[in-house]
Amino acid sequence: MTQQELKNKVLDIFKENKIGTLASVKNNRPHSRYMTFYNEEFTLYTPTHKNTHKAEEIKENPYVHILLGYEGEGLGDKFIEVEGKATISNSNKLKEELWKEDFENWFDGKDDPNYIVLEIEPSMIRLMNDGKEPQTITF
Repeated sequence: MTQQELKNKVLDIFKENKIGTLASVKNNRPHSRYMTFYNEEFTLYTPTHKNTHKAEEIKENPYVHILLGYEGEGLGDKFIEVEGKATISNSNKLKEELWKEDFENWFDGKDDPNYIVLEIEPSMIRLMNDGKEPQTITF
C-alpha cells in the first residue's frame, strides 16, 4: 500500500468514526475516556470543559493516545491508533467551527469561557486490522 493510500484509509476512518477513546496520563498511569473527535486532515479536535481531569492531565503531560474505528465485529474491524501531543485551545474561530447544538447540554453557548477544545497533533498513526500487518504514518 502506498503512503497516499494509507493516508486516505486513515482519513476515511476519521470521517466514519467520531467516537473513540482518549488516554492521557494521571499519576504516571494511563487514564482513558470516550470522546467525540473532529478532524482537519490529520489533526484531531475534541471539545471539553476546562475544569476536567483530562484538561488538568494534559497541562501536566500533553502526550495522548487515541483509538478510533473499532466497531466490535471482531478481527476484521479496521481501526486506528493515534499517538500525539495535545494542546488546549480557546480559539473562538475553532470553537465556532466545532459548535453543535448538542453542546448546550454542557455549555452556555459557544462563548462560554468553560468551553475549550483539545487539539491533538499526531506524531504517529497506525492502521490496524486492514488484512495486513499494521501500517504506520509518522509525522
